[in-house]
Amino acid sequence: TGSSDPYCIVKIDDEAIIRTATVWKTLSPFWGEEYQVHLQPTFHSVSIYVMDEDALSRDDVIGKVCITRDMLAEHPKGYSGWVSLSEVDPDEEVQGEIHLRVGVLGSQGSRRLLRCTVLEAR
Repeated sequence: TGSSDPYCIVKIDDEAIIRTATVWKTLSPFWGEEYQVHLQPTFHSVSIYVMDEDALSRDDVIGKVCITRDMLAEHPKGYSGWVSLSEVDPDEEVQGEIHLRVGVLGSQGSRRLLRCTVLEAR
């Protein structure tokens, strides 16, 4: 039909912690959802999987974006820009990108605050 039914799953170190709502019949989804998650100081990565919901079979993985500790260290003042989706299955072609804004905010006690905003997707 030329469109998808996208939703996202957010994983911290391969543990799924968030599932967004599905946005039906679009290639340019907008969720408008906000979550607060406590990251352990030893976390390695936050991954955002973009999925295509399918009522008749298993949901398809469109692609993913991974934010690593190393990426945060390379951009201590934050990062804003388009990030291409990477493949999850090497046999599948991946198209699409996510406009991210990532920043480490001030500290709350001994914890640092990470804000990751998905501005748009295409």
